[in-house]
Amino acid sequence: QVQLVESGGGLVQAGGSLRLSCAVSGSVFSVNAMGWYRQAPGKQRELVAAITRGGNTNYADSAKDRFLISRDNARNTVYLQMNSLKPEDTAVYYCNMVIGAPVPSIYWGQGTQVTVSS
Repeated sequence: QVQLVESGGGLVQAGGSLRLSCAVSGSVFSVNAMGWYRQAPGKQRELVAAITRGGNTNYADSAKDRFLISRDNARNTVYLQMNSLKPEDTAVYYCNMVIGAPVPSIYWGQGTQVTVSS
């Protein structure tokens, strides 16, 4: 059974940094796109950043120039380096992966809380 295991959330002061990680637990053959989403209280889940297997990236405007998404294909792991954190970045962060071929499935991590204090 495939699961995504997240780590790295926590409490940080504004201006600080955190690094989130998300690894696949279980045997998989093909991991395609990977991404990070977040959901703040009372708000919809939103895309933060995504990365293709080839390394092309896409960021939400709020994440550009502050966050960096990367992946290790050999370890089936995706990372989100978050710098210059702001209180409005406070949310539960979820990793997301598109796995399998020719009919891929979408998997979600359990979520990790990121809290930025002012």
